[in-house]
Amino acid sequence: MQITRNSDSTIRLTKEIPIRTTAIRIALLGSATVLNSVAMPAVAVHAEDDPQRKYLPGDIVVTGERDGYVIDDGSSATRTPTPIIDVPQAMTVLTADQMEDQGVTQLGEALRYVPGVTLETGEGHRDEVFIRGQETTADFYLDGLRDDAQYYRSLYNVERVEILKGANALIFGRGAGGGAINRVSKTADFDMAEYGLAAQVDSFGAFALSADANLPANDTVAFRINGTYEEFANDRDFYDGRFFGITPTMTAKLGPNTQLTGSYTYDDDERVVDRGVPSLNGLPLTGYDQTLFGDPDYNFSDVEVHIARTRLDHSFSDGWNLNASLQFADYGKFYSNIVPTGGATTTMVNLAGYQSGTDRQNLIGQVNLVGQFDTGAIGHTLLLGAEFTSSDTDSVRDRALFNSGADTSVTVALEDTITVPAFTLEPQRASTSELSTFSAYAQEQLDLGIVQLVGGLRYDRFDLETTDLVANFDGTRVDDRVSPRFGLIVKPQENLSVYASYAETFLPSAGNQFTVLSQQDEALEPELFENIELGVKWAPHRDLLLTGAIFRLTRSNTPSVDPVTLLTTLAGESTVEGFELGLVGEPVEGLSVSLGYSYLDGEISESADASDIGTVLQQVPEHQITAWARYDVTERLGFGGGLVHLSDQFASNSNAVVLPAHTRVDAAIFFEATDQLSLQLNVENLLDEDYYASAHGDNNIQPGSPLSASLGARLRF
Repeated sequence: MQITRNSDSTIRLTKEIPIRTTAIRIALLGSATVLNSVAMPAVAVHAEDDPQRKYLPGDIVVTGERDGYVIDDGSSATRTPTPIIDVPQAMTVLTADQMEDQGVTQLGEALRYVPGVTLETGEGHRDEVFIRGQETTADFYLDGLRDDAQYYRSLYNVERVEILKGANALIFGRGAGGGAINRVSKTADFDMAEYGLAAQVDSFGAFALSADANLPANDTVAFRINGTYEEFANDRDFYDGRFFGITPTMTAKLGPNTQLTGSYTYDDDERVVDRGVPSLNGLPLTGYDQTLFGDPDYNFSDVEVHIARTRLDHSFSDGWNLNASLQFADYGKFYSNIVPTGGATTTMVNLAGYQSGTDRQNLIGQVNLVGQFDTGAIGHTLLLGAEFTSSDTDSVRDRALFNSGADTSVTVALEDTITVPAFTLEPQRASTSELSTFSAYAQEQLDLGIVQLVGGLRYDRFDLETTDLVANFDGTRVDDRVSPRFGLIVKPQENLSVYASYAETFLPSAGNQFTVLSQQDEALEPELFENIELGVKWAPHRDLLLTGAIFRLTRSNTPSVDPVTLLTTLAGESTVEGFELGLVGEPVEGLSVSLGYSYLDGEISESADASDIGTVLQQVPEHQITAWARYDVTERLGFGGGLVHLSDQFASNSNAVVLPAHTRVDAAIFFEATDQLSLQLNVENLLDEDYYASAHGDNNIQPGSPLSASLGARLRF
């Protein structure tokens, strides 16, 4: 798929029909020389000796073995070397070990086991999530740099996934009203040459192959390459697709105090766009869980992603470090689909359709200066940083017309195989946008002994220019915002923290993707998010972390339509209150656990339309339980099990359709055949429960997968 802008400012979309197969670290943004132990004796090592700390130059302090489900690195929440126990914010980390044990290869699969996070269907062609009740398609990051295009993200080149909860513009800038999701990349190290191969196949015929090679050339240069090939299949009719990805990386020591890292990622994803099932009488339509409510020859997505990134780390002294990153990303996407709309009856279903294409180029530059020093008995960790972004987006959308071009939707018979009548396409939307931002931020962390203080401010200038080529409207919007962050941490003992925090963020009126400004949006101020949180973090021993947080997240300045004047005002407000608990680590030898619970109460609290007040926010289950555990019976044999429970939730803010509560049980067996070869069997939905996992509105509801199994093998040498 290719989108080109002609000299007359129109946009042309060219789609090449691809051939389908039928079986078809953060280079984290803070650096420092010392990271204190949470609750165990410290052992000094070199940064390159610890896979969790490759982003740090020089000598650091680590705390022994890092394999398992728990780490103590909270740097992505502060951009400074801060243990998770000292971060005044809820944070969940999915380690490589946990994701491997669960047999997941895609980001969405891994996020099912994160409390406070629910999945949106993403229309069958993108990652889309709710974090603390806030929906987003754009709050995704790769090594701390924005990765905001709409596509599915693979885990083949990921060391861990970090989910930061609550608004916090100081770290991530605009958006991230409910939180942010950061993937930490695998990087090249100097330890030794290491190689890994993995294969996985499931009972539907889907399979994945991957390879990982770390190649130190000498004492100053190391290379690493990760690659994967996957073919998709599931229980749904006509569903298939394939994914190819490759990421070479390099680490170079330019001197005793300077290190350069660079990487390039190419991802190529093709798959059937499956929009799920419609609703009937306020519930998902049952009896058609395998039916594609579309056209198997038309419902298709094609995405190509190129991301090139480099980062320079330099240590001026034991206490002062600088890092600078530059990232260029190019995203090309095309998708087309027939989609169920308007509900269904016992005999009929309504369909609509469209195709859409987007080309986006992002350039991001970021620099951070981190200083650690003392003034008398007070310890300081100072962060000074700046970031700029430039993003150009071309977007088009053509809609389907039925009945010889007379109608934008059509009613067809409800059958196991849907028959889609002939249709034509007409232009519906076309736009170009140019976005530029500049940010400057400062943060101070004061260590007063039993009390620690965190405070900072971020300034953002957001400049968006768009052209609606259909409405022939040029929109321009400039926003300047200052966002604060404050935190108080009380530490009665080293392994216990009690904290209170306040933070803000904002979302400009163009929304998450910033493709076009309407005349109405051009006049609207940004939405605001405020997060107030109280929490506790306790490490009973070095391999276990217990966390709890209670919070109130308020979203205000939300556009709301007055039912009398029909004017859009910023009178809307919604509130999400709740708490969450987490236990992660190794409570006893041989047992690794990741347990979570969240309670969420989200509703519209203010609106220009009084009838909206009290509406429950979409896809916000009141109760969510996530549990995964692995127990190694011997050095060679282990067993795993998991449970995900979500209570009833509404498919949309209409509150007209309910996704019933469900509980999914998973299981696994692990066998170390040799020191190099490991085998595992994963069973998903062990009890074969019928459930509906996610939705995109009231009539795009995704059935959960039935009982299935996958067999995997890993070879390391």
